[in-house]
Amino acid sequence: MNGTVRKGGNMKVIRQLLKGSMKYFVLCILAGVLFTVCELVIPQILRVSVDSVIGDSKPDIPTFLLSALDSVGGIAAVRANMWSLALLVLLFGGLSAVFRYAMNMYNAKAGETLVKTGRDLLYGHIQRLPWSWHSENPTGDIIQRCTSDIERIKTFFQEQFVAVFRIVILIVLSLVCMIAMNFKLSLVALIMFPIIILYSWLFHNRIRDRFTDCDENEGVLSTIAQENLTGIRVVRAFGQEDFERRRFDAQNEHYTSLWIKLCRTLGSFWAVGDLTSCLQVMLTVIFGSVLCVKGEMSAGEFISFTVYNSMLINPVRRLGRMISEMSKAGVSVSRIADVLLAPTEKDAENAEAAPMTGDIEFKNVSFAYKDGDEVLKDLSFTVPAGSSFGVLGSTGSGKSSIILLLCRLCDPDSGSICVGGSDIAQMPAKWVRSNVGVVLQEPFLFSRSIEENIGICGADDAEVRRAARTACIDSDIESFANGYDTMVGERGVTLSGGQRQRVAIARMLTRKTPIIVFDDSLSAVDTETDERIRTALNADLKGITNIIVSHRITTLLGCDRVLVLENGTASDIGTPQELLQRDGLFRRIYDIQMAIEEESV
Repeated sequence: MNGTVRKGGNMKVIRQLLKGSMKYFVLCILAGVLFTVCELVIPQILRVSVDSVIGDSKPDIPTFLLSALDSVGGIAAVRANMWSLALLVLLFGGLSAVFRYAMNMYNAKAGETLVKTGRDLLYGHIQRLPWSWHSENPTGDIIQRCTSDIERIKTFFQEQFVAVFRIVILIVLSLVCMIAMNFKLSLVALIMFPIIILYSWLFHNRIRDRFTDCDENEGVLSTIAQENLTGIRVVRAFGQEDFERRRFDAQNEHYTSLWIKLCRTLGSFWAVGDLTSCLQVMLTVIFGSVLCVKGEMSAGEFISFTVYNSMLINPVRRLGRMISEMSKAGVSVSRIADVLLAPTEKDAENAEAAPMTGDIEFKNVSFAYKDGDEVLKDLSFTVPAGSSFGVLGSTGSGKSSIILLLCRLCDPDSGSICVGGSDIAQMPAKWVRSNVGVVLQEPFLFSRSIEENIGICGADDAEVRRAARTACIDSDIESFANGYDTMVGERGVTLSGGQRQRVAIARMLTRKTPIIVFDDSLSAVDTETDERIRTALNADLKGITNIIVSHRITTLLGCDRVLVLENGTASDIGTPQELLQRDGLFRRIYDIQMAIEEESV
């Protein structure tokens, strides 16, 4: 993606993130400006008090204020009632407190609204991204973009963006007041501004590059932790705790070293800032003292000027800091833009839903994953409607790819897949998936109860229990202390492999789709249970087209027809009895598995 497109994309993402929170940021900025004005008035009250009330010089104030002062008795009346000055300071101090409170409240509301909007946008967009995108992006990195990067953008807008308006007003009005009091001394204060902006800009790219490295490596660290915690049973089973700990420690050490480099850069940045600020204060005090001795500046003006100069130091430094913080926020915006600008799944123009109850036909289908060799090569076969169709093949032969294509999680590079004579590529993807039920070899169960997992698509209690009986999991569930209310733990960790598969089968059955696919989903159950499940399914699924992918020949013997895949092509197809009479892969695997079963008896 070129720089112009990226910049335009980032601005589009920022506008999306600010939708809903911009009004609160505007109110926050307005309250901040009023707060700043109240702060700037107080030094002027001190100046007039020292020079005209305590001293005897003529008040140097706007004409309308001078008229108002004369109407109440002039300086003499104020000198006789010194408490009025304290009351005036207290009034503006109180107004400052009110506006500051409003500024903080609107700022907090704007920030949290931005976070909610950003996470909703990301989560909603991620749900619509194609399966290929998810397969290429680590889960830990995606989570970090939805959390840390959103928080970092919120922090920038809350602490830097809203402050810039207040800072600009503060700098401009302070300089106006300072120049009005003494132009020469104002030049001393102004001479440091270009220096601060210059070194901040020089540090900008270095900070951005190093922060990008830190952010990306935090995503790697999150991915390692997420994978380890998700697969903790495998780690423990293979005794890989030390290996995983060393892998995490190595990445954590690398991540820490990157942050140390970034902190060194930031330390140098702030050290230069401190030196510049100290020089500005020193020069202001020295030259101001000289001007006072020469009589070119009054004591009140010098006190007021010093207060304004002190008020300017931190805001000017914050302008420099904004440049560095902008670098960090820019990295996060780019990372979020990578997600939000990723193209979502698109249906064909004029896509229409069509009945999914007819024959399934693969016509000269070829398919390859990104940057990989062809997995399916000019594959053609037909699954008659309402039949049981088996698929057998070695690892990497393309069995799972057939399922991905049938569910439209991927589209073929060439050829077509038709159901009832209609190309599924011309149907809405959501419609296709709602009519194809799939049970994977490694089913995913949510951290909920068994009943919630089975009935996740809206099935009632009766449908849940009926599906559980068909999947031959009902007796196992009823043996648990809490029955159907038993919590399965993350990814179903509290259940055995066979139980997870049968719960997944029951979940699929509640959808009542015209096409169902079993992707080696009975591999974790024993032969006897396999037979019971198939018998129950055959009785319960009459008229439904079911495709069974399996390595177990006994599972495929009950199918009407079986496709044998080798290297992405159909090496054979026929009834199980026909395939057993031929000297092919089906017969060789059958002989091997039967021999193993005889030896185990």
